Amino acid sequence: MEFRPVHDLHKRRFSRNLGLGLTLAAFVALVFALTVVKVTRGDPMEGYDHTVQPSALPVEPGT
Repeated sequence: MEFRPVHDLHKRRFSRNLGLGLTLAAFVALVFALTVVKVTRGDPMEGYDHTVQPSALPVEPGT
């Protein structure tokens, strides 16, 4: 059984797909790294669920 040689179009398409895949992988790694840094910093995380957040209230002088 003999395979046909790879066409030039497929080589170019593969290089574009590889570039796009590497770019997507870099973006996912960046988002993951930012998430890990945010979680490990230890800051209290509060969701914006339309409730009163004590940390968002202004601090009254004298208290």
